Amino acid sequence: MAGNFFGPQKNTNVRVSLPAVCFVWQIAMIILFGVFIRYDDESDVRLWIQHKLDHNITSDIENDFYFRYPSFQDVHVMIFVGFGFLMTFLKRYSFGGVGFNFLIAAFGLQWALLMQGWFHSLDLTTGKISIGVESLINADFCCAGSLIAFGALLGKVSPVQLLVVTLFGVTLFAVEEYIILSLLHCRDAGGSMVIHAFGGYYGLAISWVLYRPNLHLSKRLNGSVYHSDVFAMIGTLFLWMFWPSFNSAITDHGDGQHRAAINTYLALASSVLTTVAISSMSQKKGKLDMVHIQNATLAGGVAMGTAAEFMITPYGSLIVGFCTGIISTFGYLFVTPFLERVLKLQDTCGVHNLHAVPGMLGGFIGAIVAAAATEEVYSREGAFVLQCSVTKSENLVINCCFFVLFANRSVGTQGGFQAAGTCVSIAFGLVGGAIVGFILRFPIWGDPADDNCYDDEVYWEVPEDEETLPPVLEYNNHMIHKHQDISESNFSVEQS
Repeated sequence: MAGNFFGPQKNTNVRVSLPAVCFVWQIAMIILFGVFIRYDDESDVRLWIQHKLDHNITSDIENDFYFRYPSFQDVHVMIFVGFGFLMTFLKRYSFGGVGFNFLIAAFGLQWALLMQGWFHSLDLTTGKISIGVESLINADFCCAGSLIAFGALLGKVSPVQLLVVTLFGVTLFAVEEYIILSLLHCRDAGGSMVIHAFGGYYGLAISWVLYRPNLHLSKRLNGSVYHSDVFAMIGTLFLWMFWPSFNSAITDHGDGQHRAAINTYLALASSVLTTVAISSMSQKKGKLDMVHIQNATLAGGVAMGTAAEFMITPYGSLIVGFCTGIISTFGYLFVTPFLERVLKLQDTCGVHNLHAVPGMLGGFIGAIVAAAATEEVYSREGAFVLQCSVTKSENLVINCCFFVLFANRSVGTQGGFQAAGTCVSIAFGLVGGAIVGFILRFPIWGDPADDNCYDDEVYWEVPEDEETLPPVLEYNNHMIHKHQDISESNFSVEQS
């Protein structure tokens, strides 16, 4: 019976299920927002006037919006344009890549505002959640975890399944984020732990449970063409350019944010060169693989997330990028084929190499840097605090320049808690992903058959291909020396 229940019969008609889920969940969002969500002190007209009086503020330019919005805009572009276009590398799944990315993020950010609000900013006296521009940034961060998981499932699941992945992904994210940041008091400004490690292992666990034994029947579509790789590279460039904003968006004002942008900037640059080097070395004629350039060049930004605001030094940032570029590229060359062959893990975008492993490494790098902190480097005001007591009525947290020293916690203990936070994020991703994967195995979600994956025609109205153009009889100047072995072409070049 179980075999028949989870059997190969597939019905991809989502005409009822997709509209039903979208309408019901959006109506639920409207109701929940009406009950819980309100503007915060800096976005409500009456509260902002009172806030200015209470804090002796004379100009509206001191509103947090003007400080945070540029970072929010950069992060927002990364979520919708960067991640979206990075998913368009498949030759027949560009609509699904960028379109479903849009759907996941649009639903996820609403649910994230609620989930994160309940955990972090719920006023117990009024029962309301106050939101401002920083809430929007955190909601985008929360969506990123589900978008990373989408990368492992790309082309193999239905839009209804993706909404379920997002519903549970945002929920799990909010819980693990609360544990790591509020209970363990870890620092993770750029989300190596809470975003990348969690999202990567969450998607991998789901993909492992949803293993498709006959996926080779869709092998013809599991690849790229010239123009699809160019579009994916656009996503890479947007992500690469804005990653310093991603890692520094919610850090404290001042040197911490400044340092986070610098460290990320340097790590990203370093990872590009090592990615190109390993990609070239892996081919007999030294040619580059676009898969490596689209993905592994971003690994430095992922790995720098936790330690971005720490005093890791500029050359330390270059070392992080140097190593993660190599590790990520080797992952695409050797680890991904091994995982599929031995562990039956089908990872479409290679999130294991771009997010899961670099995110895990980033968490442990942050732990090492935190444990190695000294007064000489940070100064007494920057890294150490006086003895303080913690009462039941007030959970006193001292927010230092680079991380939180909680009560009598030493730097070594802080490093241990940072490492523990990394393990928590991985555990939430693996266990939560396995549970969600089992839920998605029920044959009610309209997912495609093994021989019908990676194809937009399953869920999208796809325009007919343009008429086949006649063969080009003469190359443009910049292509004259492109191919010397022109005789292998399916057409001939007219000799002048």
